[in-house]
Amino acid sequence: MSGHSKWATIKHHKGVTDAKRGKLFTKVIKELTVASRLGGGDLEGNPRLRKAVQEAKAAHMPNETIARAVKRGTGELEGESYDEIVYEGTGPGGTLFLIESMTDNRNRTVAEMRKVFERHGGVLAAGGSAMWAFDKKGVVAVALDAADEEKLMELTMDVGAENVEAAGDQWHVHCAVSDLEAVSSALEKAGVKVVSARPGYVPKSKKALEGKDAETALSLFETLDDHDDAQHVYADFDITDEELARIADQ
Repeated sequence: MSGHSKWATIKHHKGVTDAKRGKLFTKVIKELTVASRLGGGDLEGNPRLRKAVQEAKAAHMPNETIARAVKRGTGELEGESYDEIVYEGTGPGGTLFLIESMTDNRNRTVAEMRKVFERHGGVLAAGGSAMWAFDKKGVVAVALDAADEEKLMELTMDVGAENVEAAGDQWHVHCAVSDLEAVSSALEKAGVKVVSARPGYVPKSKKALEGKDAETALSLFETLDDHDDAQHVYADFDITDEELARIADQ
């Protein structure tokens, strides 16, 4: 389990997660808009939009908000046009970061990302500098109490699931991107509610961090994740529960 995923759970119990609902809505609205722009507004014919709507509903987004975002994407309503960019960078202890972003101003976003890395002793690097350390996988998220690890593998192994990993208050079922729909559907048919199902980046190996490096890496991850143009942030560090508890008590 990655350190930043466990950290998210700690923050949830400290009541911080609710304060970020507005930022979550912004990210999901961008995904709805881009998905509908690229593939149209028909859920049946647009798997990416279907998954975005699923994620929006899991976040308790009002149906009217979802509909407006889709209409902005299809051009029925006026709205911003977003470019999708993956930024790569290095952090403390040789850690590597990927940031999937959606922006309406590339120059502004790259400058702001560079400053975030610099403030944490890292570097926003050239393309390929961090991507090599990750595999692109399908990632299906379900609540930790929805089923146990053995049950999830039993339900999805025959349709392409490769492994199940605990990630904060969720299970992440990993599979090939091409098997994402099949794995998600298998869980839903079995009555297991899917929180989200989308392509993501999984580190090939993880770097153990402690002390100042652990604190800085968490701060960097949080700051990147809080950025308005960041959709998803991935990193290859791991921090023990004991070290996370120490940092949380500071």
